[in-house]
Amino acid sequence: MDDLNNKDERSLLTQLLDDSKLYKKGKNFKELLDFVNSLSNFAPFNVFLLHIQKPGLMFAASEHDWKNRFNRTIKEGARPLLILWPFAPVALVYDVKDTEGDDLPVDVAQAFRATGGLTAERIQAFINMLIKLGIDTKLIEYGDGHAGHIQQRPEHDLKINKQSVQAKEKPDYLIRLNKNHDPNVQFATLGHELAHLYLGHLGADKFLKIPDRQKKTHETMELEAESVCYIVCHRNNVKPNSEAYLTDFVGDKLQADDMDLYALLKAAGQIETILDLVEHTSFKD
Repeated sequence: MDDLNNKDERSLLTQLLDDSKLYKKGKNFKELLDFVNSLSNFAPFNVFLLHIQKPGLMFAASEHDWKNRFNRTIKEGARPLLILWPFAPVALVYDVKDTEGDDLPVDVAQAFRATGGLTAERIQAFINMLIKLGIDTKLIEYGDGHAGHIQQRPEHDLKINKQSVQAKEKPDYLIRLNKNHDPNVQFATLGHELAHLYLGHLGADKFLKIPDRQKKTHETMELEAESVCYIVCHRNNVKPNSEAYLTDFVGDKLQADDMDLYALLKAAGQIETILDLVEHTSFKD
């Protein structure tokens, strides 16, 4: 079922891009990433769908959340927006401008944020989550100029956690992080390296549901990984160096065809899920 859903999502995204002629220039691509960051109560792919339907959208939520979280009701005649939802074709959400009731929090778009300033304890919690998926993370004493990297463990150097052996049929992965860096920098590095993994830059992994996308140039891989890092970090209140990196590389010469937008949005959503980062919109108690 997951493979079918992924195929349907990719087909939908491709059609939307082709029909709308959107995001063909680097400037528009960067604007899309910023929009995805602004609505952290939806999975990245669904934020893209909302942007297609209503580019000026500031915040949206389900009727359930408007009532139970914000004590607001939907205005009569309001037109809903569509998102994809598990085990259902679509779900309906509403623009904040189509609701009425109590005053909103000062920064309503931040209402669902799951993390603030990162701590060493939080980084260790992420490391504990990842080992259950066969992704080992080591804190190494590096110089300040080296943040870290990811690799697939060579077969002659396997030190796989027992739970991981039972779950996976192939070697695990090793991420090295700079022990001397601030936890916020470590989080950004972790996001970048996990992006390489979930974007398929290391090859396919059936257990983790990762496709093989190794046939990319080094520059494209780095730009894809940094774009995913940019999404994951900003949606969780961490400002990475991606800002300057993307500004330098994502100019008007960049075409949307140079990168796989579906893969970027999906990888960002997968990383948020495995790290248990974001509480998304709910539709029932």
